[in-house]
Amino acid sequence: MEKSLVIVESPAKAKTINRYLGPGYIVKASMGHVRDLPKSKLGVDVEHDFEPKYVIIPDRKKVVAELQKAAKEAKEVILAADPDREGEAICWHLSAILGPSNPRICRTLLHEITKHGVEEAFRNCGPLDRNMIEAQQTRRILDRLVGYLISPLLWKKIARGLSAGRVQSVALRLICEREKEIKAFVSAEYWSIAALLEAAQPPSFKALLVKVDGKKAKIPDATSAGQIVDDLRAASFVLQSIEVREKRKSPAPPYITSTLQQDGFRFLRFPVKKTMFVAQKLYEGLSIGERGPTGLITYMRTDSVRISNEAAAWARTYIETNFSREYLPAKPHFFSNKTQAQDAHEAIRPTLPELTPEAVRPYLKKEEYDVYRLIWNRFIASQMSSALIEETEFDIRADKYQFKAKGEVIKFPGFLALTRSAPAPVENGENGNEAAAAKEPTLLPQAQKGETLKLLEVEPKQNFTQPPPRYTEGTLVKELEAKGIGRPSTYAPIIATLQDRVYVVKDKGKFAPTDVGMFVTDFMVKQFADLMDYGFTALMEEELDKISEGRKGWLDSLRSYYTLLDQDLKRSMLTEGVKASGIPTQEICPKCGKPLVIKSGRFGRFKACSGYPDCDFKESLVKREVKTLEEKCPTCEKPLVYRYGKFGSFIACSNYPACKYIKKEKTDTGLTCPEDCGGTIIRRKTRRGKIFYGCSQFPKCRFASWDEPLARPCPKCGRKIILKKEKKGESYLYCSSKECSFKETIGGGTPQAQEGPLPAVPQSGETG
Repeated sequence: MEKSLVIVESPAKAKTINRYLGPGYIVKASMGHVRDLPKSKLGVDVEHDFEPKYVIIPDRKKVVAELQKAAKEAKEVILAADPDREGEAICWHLSAILGPSNPRICRTLLHEITKHGVEEAFRNCGPLDRNMIEAQQTRRILDRLVGYLISPLLWKKIARGLSAGRVQSVALRLICEREKEIKAFVSAEYWSIAALLEAAQPPSFKALLVKVDGKKAKIPDATSAGQIVDDLRAASFVLQSIEVREKRKSPAPPYITSTLQQDGFRFLRFPVKKTMFVAQKLYEGLSIGERGPTGLITYMRTDSVRISNEAAAWARTYIETNFSREYLPAKPHFFSNKTQAQDAHEAIRPTLPELTPEAVRPYLKKEEYDVYRLIWNRFIASQMSSALIEETEFDIRADKYQFKAKGEVIKFPGFLALTRSAPAPVENGENGNEAAAAKEPTLLPQAQKGETLKLLEVEPKQNFTQPPPRYTEGTLVKELEAKGIGRPSTYAPIIATLQDRVYVVKDKGKFAPTDVGMFVTDFMVKQFADLMDYGFTALMEEELDKISEGRKGWLDSLRSYYTLLDQDLKRSMLTEGVKASGIPTQEICPKCGKPLVIKSGRFGRFKACSGYPDCDFKESLVKREVKTLEEKCPTCEKPLVYRYGKFGSFIACSNYPACKYIKKEKTDTGLTCPEDCGGTIIRRKTRRGKIFYGCSQFPKCRFASWDEPLARPCPKCGRKIILKKEKKGESYLYCSSKECSFKETIGGGTPQAQEGPLPAVPQSGETG
């Protein structure tokens, strides 16, 4: 019986989906994108309407060949990549590649990977969304034009190894401009004065001095503060007025991508990349006991706060059962999206009511549980009643001095009954319980208007104005979103790139730009003012949204953007660079006292003395973060870590130099060794990072090859394995036996690089 071929991005997603499909389906993974613009050249024909020249990604050729074979044998092909622009693009590339093998191709959207979600999605297969494809292609071409045209300019004018990005460079500008604000800030002294007071009824409370002679209190120094303290000690404190008002505090909407990223950092101290990685696993499915692989949340890349009627209904049932009816609002809460939000998705929410955080906790890693609990609590709280809070404000007079005291009492907790049990935000890398406690409102006593209050103590406090804080990952995401720069799905790779390029470093959990980052930003702002403008960058994101909705043509956006880029490039080519002299820094050479500069060399960037060759001081800037793994060292039981050396990354013991264990990287290909020794072929790396293939029975068996082995018998001598050689653009197959002369140039059915513009999108009549 012919089966339907279903293609998703990852094996984990494939495993979960496979649970809900019958025997008439076979599910395979594409391992992400299969085609892209070539790395070796621009890959965009600007003169011919920005025609992209797509090629199959080298690491995906084997996957593509397997998918082509499976498609040829299938009844139909169902493309089920993620329901967003990138997922639509993956499906389009797959349809272009697999179309010749099987024209019966359709697209389905999986917003949640549950039995109901999969059944619903497969009942509604349809054509690809051309608008979404064009929006993704426009973004890809824009990013390629900026990266491949501006980066070489930076190499020529400043230093090797630098890069520019359409959104990356603008995000870096935010960090650099904040640093300039901090450095330019001049701190000023000021004093505040609090009075500890007591009414006829307890408790005692603090009131803050707010006015002197009817004007805002301004206390510049200790002398002024001391004079006020003396006056207050002799004054009589009278409660002039009491204002009581009730306010309702409404719950926040369910998470969207950006708010999940922000709270992942605030509450868990997770980098944006980690939060998204964990959320991806929760969406794709984790093994939950006898249930097996189960998708725990809806799709995690969304800017919509919409939820389905079914989800609202089960949330209300859960609230009534686990709290009480008074915690239910009269009707479900449905939240409004921002104008630019895409409403195709729901908000990020749990998929099944019975899978509470505590129910799934035994099956999840701690980080998975923590993120799932955040999502669960936020969603359930969003459907609970508002909190009712009574606020009280005392207006107190002491001669010419006016004090205010504020307090509040929670009359009905509403959603706070759930969220108050959540962990406190983490401040500056430490637990934030103390910080949260300091912000707790004062509990005011029962008192009467006109009552004289007893002064227990006057508390003067010296303060200094503070500069704006550096960005954390959470606050940077918030600022990027507020300015409309990029989209939440791109924030994690943007932040990672800025760190990988050493444009920024983390100082106590906050981003500080490096000298290189500051210099590159100043250069970019001066030479590419339009492209580095916050408003212009946000406008381009809005245009991409319009393209995805079919309200704007993709070529119009590319032409207008490229016109500005080309003008700026031509002008900037005439400017003088600093490559020979190096990037200036604020540091002094420890050897001779002259200023240090940053230069680039074979092994990366380094600091050098500006007095070279008279002074030969230099210091490498290539420093990599050591990442700890869960795996233990087999020699001393200490944790293993990723380290970085001259020839790339490697895994070694964290107890170095006491323990010198280095893990040898190897992957079993599953292919039988052609020497008939009983071993299998292992993919290994040399100490310099070069890949080779050898037998698992080494040193008993000496089979080894630099070339990739393929599970295909030699057509000439019948030997089990043939080898694939790629050299100087030529690819051919040859026998693994030195005695055999078989050689065949690769062609015919083997997938080759594919180029060209958008092919026709399959219409509903072509989907089978």
